[in-house]
Amino acid sequence: MSQVPMTVEGEARLRAELKKLKGEDRPRIIQAIAEAREHGDLKENAEYHAAREQQGFCEGRIKELEGKLSEARIIDVTKLPATGRVIFGVTVTLINCETDEEVRYRIVGEDEAEVKAGKISVTSPIARALIGKDEGDIVVVRAPAGEIEYEIDKVEHI
Repeated sequence: MSQVPMTVEGEARLRAELKKLKGEDRPRIIQAIAEAREHGDLKENAEYHAAREQQGFCEGRIKELEGKLSEARIIDVTKLPATGRVIFGVTVTLINCETDEEVRYRIVGEDEAEVKAGKISVTSPIARALIGKDEGDIVVVRAPAGEIEYEIDKVEHI
């Protein structure tokens, strides 16, 4: 059983979804199945089959979330000493060496990644190139579009 890194926020989001699935969605689906059964013949009952399909999706998602949470290693970067080194959970400000364009990313777990929100997966090419480097280092990121050179401007534990 391997452990998967996850931020405190990522864990909270998954736990909230799990609570909603178990506390709201599952009982609603069970009620819909019971009501559909009362309509008689189950072979031709579209409501019954739709509710059973919903139940399958719901139970599958519950198992998936429980599995992810059981394998998660929660890392609270705010409790770690700020050393200027890039590690899981930090927010990194990078400067493109060619264009002087500044970008900012938070390195998070795979399930938490959301590029538009500035959250990149720890397994992404950029994060893999950054992990273990320090503020001021020049890093070459091998991306599908080619090699990009960045300077690590700032590493924040927020």
